[in-house]
Amino acid sequence: MTAEVLSNGSQATDPVSGAPPELVKSVATETEPDTAMVEPKKEQEEKQQQVEEKPRESTTLGSIMEKNSSFREESNFLTDLTESEKKALFELRSLVETNLLKPKEGEEGGEVKDMSLWGVPLLPSKCPESNNVILLKFLRAREFKAKDAYKMLEKTLQWRKESKIDSILEESSLGKDLGSTFYMSSIDKEGRPVCYNLLGAFRDEEMYQKAFGSEEKKQEFLRWRIQLMEMGIKKLEFGPGKPSSFVQVIDLKEAPGLSKKEIRIAMKEAVELLQDNYPEFVAKTIFINAPFWYYAFGALISPFLTQRTRSKFVFARPSRVTETLLKYIPVENIPVSYGGLKREGDSEIYGESTGVQEQVLKANSTESVEIPLPQAGTTLLWDLTVLGWEVNYKEEFVPSDEGSYTILIQKERKLCYDEKTVRNSFKNTEPGKVVLTIDNPTYKKKKALYRYKIKHC
Repeated sequence: MTAEVLSNGSQATDPVSGAPPELVKSVATETEPDTAMVEPKKEQEEKQQQVEEKPRESTTLGSIMEKNSSFREESNFLTDLTESEKKALFELRSLVETNLLKPKEGEEGGEVKDMSLWGVPLLPSKCPESNNVILLKFLRAREFKAKDAYKMLEKTLQWRKESKIDSILEESSLGKDLGSTFYMSSIDKEGRPVCYNLLGAFRDEEMYQKAFGSEEKKQEFLRWRIQLMEMGIKKLEFGPGKPSSFVQVIDLKEAPGLSKKEIRIAMKEAVELLQDNYPEFVAKTIFINAPFWYYAFGALISPFLTQRTRSKFVFARPSRVTETLLKYIPVENIPVSYGGLKREGDSEIYGESTGVQEQVLKANSTESVEIPLPQAGTTLLWDLTVLGWEVNYKEEFVPSDEGSYTILIQKERKLCYDEKTVRNSFKNTEPGKVVLTIDNPTYKKKKALYRYKIKHC
């Protein structure tokens, strides 16, 4: 017996750089002509079938980069450096001490200058491990050419002095109307802060004019972006094995098109500023919801990006946003707007231990998640997201007493990729269990991630 009742739950609905088009072009599969010519016809047909069955995204340059370990963030432990890299580090140290910190002839005091960058002393002897991390950032940005890295460091220090960057955090008026477009939220699986960039906010003409309506506003916008970068750096730790970079998530959903030249110019300048003065501060840049025109825009600023920067790009179609983010960010740290389980204030509900569980959904099968409620008068709260979506979903309360009625909490409906994360709650008046039923009618195996909390009244 089933009685439908009204559910008291709810369901949630959510530094800038461009992507060069070559990163999304398919890469042709290379074959060896000599072996291909002598292979039996059956074997050739089987190989061809295997190639055709591979998902299209697995043959893109971006996916090849993702699987190549050489594109992972490098270690800051001295023992992990090659001999040539160590030599470059020691050379840069020497250049910093003799050319930058050593007093020039005729200067007063005659003592070594006490300079620091992002709170880290540039004199190696004062804080050697943190100093190594900073110097290695500049070295990696210049392919371990010590003299080039020193010139970059020198220019960065000069730019910071001229632009008064060390006091930028005190400028409280910057970006007061733009706070919803860029924000920091939680950490990734490596403990690195994650910065979300919502470019779709500039589709609103009023917001667009506030940011790019004049040269003065554009410069204020750029300064605000630098301020956000400095705020984020405060969350980092400069030491071997510690998070010393960010993960950038750039949401291009409803972003202004190519006709908006002001934002193109501003983003190009932002890319140059961040790349020239904040080397190796981005571990990954994940582009999500990219529209078709974006790749043309990427071609415009591609010349201003290093190959090292481009190698860190990851792309996700709208239907694969959650799956892509999950490769780098725990599901409990991904906002519900992107199919994760993170909502404001959830730490008060779930605490530090989130207890996220998973349920495999086989192709063309129906699976159930059962949450026991052995006591009457308790309230159950749960969150659920499905990787790949396109499933049918319903919620029921099944009493332990066979003579009682099953209560339909949520009637069956289809969950699509734009539905986002499910949240609901139920208060039981008798012992039983809540059953979440997920029907996967597709030919692909999927996965459901969920967590719950039982509150005893």
